[in-house]
Amino acid sequence: MTRDFATMEPEIFDLSSMCKDNFKIPAQLYSKYEVKRGLRDISGQGVLTGLTEVSEIRSYTVIDRDMIPIEGKLYYRGVDVEEIVKGFIDERHFGFEETVYLLLFGKLPKQEELSEFMSLLSKYREELPTGFVRDIIMKAPSRDMMNTLARSVLTLYSYDSKADDTSVENVLRQCLQLIALFPMLSVYGYQAYSHYHDGNSLFIHTPAAGLSTAENILHLLRPDSQYSELEAKILDLALVLHAEHGGGNNSTFTTHVVTSSGTDTYSAIAAALGSLKGPKHGGANIKVMHMFEDMKEKIKDWTNEAEVVQYLEDILNKRAFDKKGLIYGMGHAVYSISDPRARVLRGFVERLSVEKGKEREFALYSMVERLAPQIIAQERQIYKGVSANVDFYSGFVYSMLGLPYELYTPIFAIARIAGWSAHRLEELINEGKIIRPAYKSVAKHQEYIPLEER
Repeated sequence: MTRDFATMEPEIFDLSSMCKDNFKIPAQLYSKYEVKRGLRDISGQGVLTGLTEVSEIRSYTVIDRDMIPIEGKLYYRGVDVEEIVKGFIDERHFGFEETVYLLLFGKLPKQEELSEFMSLLSKYREELPTGFVRDIIMKAPSRDMMNTLARSVLTLYSYDSKADDTSVENVLRQCLQLIALFPMLSVYGYQAYSHYHDGNSLFIHTPAAGLSTAENILHLLRPDSQYSELEAKILDLALVLHAEHGGGNNSTFTTHVVTSSGTDTYSAIAAALGSLKGPKHGGANIKVMHMFEDMKEKIKDWTNEAEVVQYLEDILNKRAFDKKGLIYGMGHAVYSISDPRARVLRGFVERLSVEKGKEREFALYSMVERLAPQIIAQERQIYKGVSANVDFYSGFVYSMLGLPYELYTPIFAIARIAGWSAHRLEELINEGKIIRPAYKSVAKHQEYIPLEER
């Protein structure tokens, strides 16, 4: 019988107590030494650590040296994301592949360029190594798809004869292959888990040539490969909105840090996946969904504003949900008045809620979006405004699409690999120094004591 790797030996508890005692740093020391915890100042602004042309986030303007919050804006290569979305919606085509092209090459593609690019991605989707699904994905399936995805990425290193070549040409090839393969690695990982752990039927569809990334995700995931046009377009929209978000977000900064060491593409992307897995980053939309599930159970009348207010106050006062005092999906490290991604997504969520018969749920989301900032302002001392972020609605979208929780964060990764790839190339091309911020030691010096005298 295989021994559970998580077996806890009794002495671990005593050793962990020593860790807790000896690693705790007094909070006042961070202020004393002016440490920017989380690489952010007291107002929440990120410490400037690099330059980028990949994307730009705007959340404030400066007037007479004062920072004035404004409606949030997001630009990919200088192009307003809201204009990108309007463009491909009006022109009635999918937008994710066009967005990937823009992020990687700095311009919007012409029709011929876009067609060639989509053909290249389709070709790479067909090149998953022979036996990879059987030998790697099907063996020891993990309950967390992000770990499965990271393992798959690291294993692909073994199939690449130029895995350590960090020339721009080779890294671009590797990035495009990973962008093409992420949907398959994610969905196949879930199918293996669903079969071996939950006893569901196992089916593995091959990707379909000519379909967009969003269409292929739904094609690969569903037993009958069927989906509506609105479903595919909203998933495509979600991919576009998650594709990139500046160089300072945790997983993209991780990509820069690891790339600056000179390591290979597979290691850099696996590190970014490890970052995105965290509930404070890519896993946030799952927390939103769990919060709303609890809310719908506890609130008798979803239209009763007083009941909703009471529940939100209970959350903030650690009396409801997970007792952490957080209304998930509200607030952002950068945006204050509004998150443009949430603003764009909201209208399409309403349309999907009508198609899926989820108007009551959408009305509850809308009420929470309206009330939560007021309640947070009353209950908390905050330095900036609070608004719904993209995670507030993205989990609701995925639930209406019938996506399992296990794939929520991998869907984020399927989109964000585009931004990670652009930032990895930017770091390599500019040949910066290895990223190495400073940590100040606050430990007291002590004499070494011989073993027999301790």
